[in-house]
Formats: sequence, structure tokens, C-alpha cells
Amino acid sequence: MEEQIETGHQTTPHEAAPSGESLADKEAAYEKFVWDNLKRNYVANYLHGMLGMTGFRLVNAPTFLPAYLHAISGSNAIVGLGLALQQAGGVISPIVGANQIEHRKQVMGAAMWMGSLGRIQLIGMAAAGWFLRGHALVVALLLFIFLFGLFMGAQRVVFGILMAKVIPISRRGRLQAWRNATGGAIAAVLAYFAGRWFIEPNLFGNGYGTTFIFAFVLTSLGLTALGMMLREPEPPTTRERTRLMDRLGDFPRLIAADRGYMFFLIVQMLATASRLAVPFYIIYAGQTIALSGGNLGLLSLAYLGADTLSNILWGYLGDKTGFRLTLLLSLITWIAATVLLMNLHAIAWTFLAFFGLGAAQSGYMMSAQTMILEFGDRDDMPMRIAFSATAEGVTASLGPFIGGLMATAFGYLTVFGVSIGFLVAALALLVLFVQEPRTARLARF
Repeated sequence: MEEQIETGHQTTPHEAAPSGESLADKEAAYEKFVWDNLKRNYVANYLHGMLGMTGFRLVNAPTFLPAYLHAISGSNAIVGLGLALQQAGGVISPIVGANQIEHRKQVMGAAMWMGSLGRIQLIGMAAAGWFLRGHALVVALLLFIFLFGLFMGAQRVVFGILMAKVIPISRRGRLQAWRNATGGAIAAVLAYFAGRWFIEPNLFGNGYGTTFIFAFVLTSLGLTALGMMLREPEPPTTRERTRLMDRLGDFPRLIAADRGYMFFLIVQMLATASRLAVPFYIIYAGQTIALSGGNLGLLSLAYLGADTLSNILWGYLGDKTGFRLTLLLSLITWIAATVLLMNLHAIAWTFLAFFGLGAAQSGYMMSAQTMILEFGDRDDMPMRIAFSATAEGVTASLGPFIGGLMATAFGYLTVFGVSIGFLVAALALLVLFVQEPRTARLARF
């Protein structure tokens, strides 16, 4: 039972013992497989995460892509629309992806497909920059951004399940800490040199396109490492295959079954809604400091470099206390960094603000993605992850576009103020209504 608690696997009343071996025997064999292959799977997840984080952060950091969209369109609304489309792509795909894998004993094949399709969109972004101009470039880039979000949404569910299957709860924080720290350190350095060497001299005719190809290579190396090294166990139980529409009808039960998860979901949506300001951090900074290619690289270094120093703290603290505390601290840091960006405009203060924003959002992502694995039972985990991703996606897809319209009509400071309001509301709900799920789960045994 101790190992079962340790890895976070639970059996539920609806599960029946298979014929032959008892369910308890199958659970014990499953746990043994996890621990026997932990070192190999730990390294596989580390390499995949480290290289993937390095590449994807070059695309997802609120510097290069928003700056590129603004440069080719000159429109705040287009910047907001681009980031909104990326999030919109991830609204439906997590639920469809979860429905396709929750009945499967092994999901590695689906992970490779979804991961590969997401990475191909980076090639599309680069090609658009190299071969298209004007309106065609804007439309093509928006399309590839949407498809990138679509496949990343499905990938989030599959890779979340893989981690939950092969990495015990007490090891997940430090794994994410080290892979995010090393990936963040590499990404920070690469972001700085991408600004200096790729974007400022417009390398190969389009420095942004060169950056996207570089991101594709790094993320593909990570996916290859995972596919070659990871050994995936077959769980003792899985759900029966269910029609998508029938599974959608289970959402009220998933939410009602755990009050803590219900409020956690609202916290996620509020924190995600606050991201309406994210695409405009770099554009606002460009109004207060000279946004040369060098300064763009410097602020990207600050944002991504925050992973190097903060992820170790987030990961080890989360393993020790649970991830509710790290979520709380990341929200506080996010609020403080936004206030700093709004009020102090010297390059050193702007650098510090971007560092705080990077640390806060990496802490939020680690906390939210790890906490979701600790609510409820194992067989419902794919759909629980998918539902959270979809709920986040709905608010995230609307937020940047609305933020772009607000920025045009009322200015960037209004957008930042609304963002802070959402963060304060999320913080209040987290403090008042969300108990640490690890503590609650252990109390049931």
C-alpha cells in the first residue's frame, strides 16, 4: 500500500478484478515495473523535457512571437489574435485526445504522433517567414500558430499520462525542476544569441524563421530521446472505450466528485484569463526602453533564465510540501512582477520584471500540471487533464484577443490592471477553498 500511495495510483469502486491474477497482484506488478524502470524513464523524461522546453520556450516566451506578429502586421489586435488562436487550438483537442487514449494500455504511439504533428508547425512558421510577404504572411503565420496549439493541446494530455504512469509523485517535482532548469538555462542563452545572431542581422533572410527552425530541431531531439528510451507499463485497469459525447456527459460528475478540484479548476481559469496581458509585456517594454535585437534577446534571457533559478525551488518545494504552496507563491510573484513592469522603466527594472514574470509563470505551469495528477482516481486522469486543459484553453483563447482590443482602446496599463485583478481573485480562491490534494489523498488511507 505504501508504494501505491507513493505513486499516486488508486483503485476505485467501479473496478473489478480481472480473471486470473487478482487486481491486487496486478497493481503490485505494475508498481514493481515503475520502480524497476525508474532510472531509465527518469532520464528519458528529463531529456525530452529539457530539449523540448528549450525549443518550445523560444516560441512560447512572450517575446519573439508577439514581437514578430507586431512587426509584420503593426497591429495589437493581430498580436492578440495570434496568441488567442494558439490557445483556441488547444480547446477541443485535449478532450478528443483523452477520449482516444484513456482505454489504451499504452499511449506512447499516440504521444509520438501528437508530438511530431505539433513540431511540424514550427517548420510551417519558418517557411512562411522565408517565402511569404504582407497579408499572406500574416494569414499563414496565424494558421500555423492555430495548428501548433491544436496539436500541443492533445500532446499535453498524452505526456501528462506518461509522466503519471512512470514517475512516482515524490519524484515528479525534482524531475521537472532539473529539466526545466537546464532547459531554461539553455533556452535563455539561446534566446539571447537568437536576438543577436538570428533576428538582428535577419539571418538567412528571416531571423524569426531561423529561430523557429532551431526550435524544431531541439524539440525533435527531445521527442526522439523519449521514444527510444522510455519503457511504458500496462496499468492493471483502464476504462472501457466510450463514445466522445457520452464521455462529455461525465464532466459534471468529475467536477462534483471533488470540491477541491472544482475550485482548483476555477483558479486555473482565472490565472489563465490573466494571461490576456502576456503578449503585450514585450510591446509595452518597447515603449519604455529601446527594443533593439540586443534588448529583445536580453529580456528573453531574463524571462527564460528565470527557469534556471526558480524551477529548482518550485520542484523541490513541491515535492516536500505539495504543489499548492508553489502555486500560491507563483501567483504572488506574478502580481508583483506585473506591478514592477508598470511602474519602473529603467532597463534594469524591466529586466527584473521579466525575470519575475518568467519565474512566476514557470512556477504556475509546474504547479498546475502536477496538482492535476493528484486529484481523483487513475482511470479518470486522462479526461481530468483534458477538461482542465480545455477550460484553460477557453479563457486563454479569448483573453489575448480581448487584451489586444483593450490595449488599442484603453492602453497597456489597463490590460495589466485587469490581469492583476484576475490573479488576485485566483489567489483568494486558492487560499480559501483549495486544500493540498496530496494531503487530502493520504488522509483517505
